[in-house]
Amino acid sequence: MGLLPSAIGFLRSDISGLNQPHDELQIRRAAERTGYDLRKMIVFSEQTEDRARRLRVAIDRLNVDAVIVPSTAHFDSHGIPAELLAVATVITVSPGSTTSRTSFPN
Repeated sequence: MGLLPSAIGFLRSDISGLNQPHDELQIRRAAERTGYDLRKMIVFSEQTEDRARRLRVAIDRLNVDAVIVPSTAHFDSHGIPAELLAVATVITVSPGSTTSRTSFPN
């Protein structure tokens, strides 16, 4: 890790649609504004299987501290997956909130 905490950007192309370039820009700006080094942008579609697990693998492999998303709509209908919050802080561009990493008993 560098001097800044690190993050990955995450979005779903099926939710962003034609706004995907704008959503990616908003993620980059949110990283700068919140002081994160944006290491990678991850884009999944509605056809990507087991998105939460695949995102968790990316978090582990890249050893990042946070995930930045355009909104919680980019996660499944259950909101931010608990398995992600176990390993990373989640920052949403809209409505501009931060959900801190939590600790779960083993």
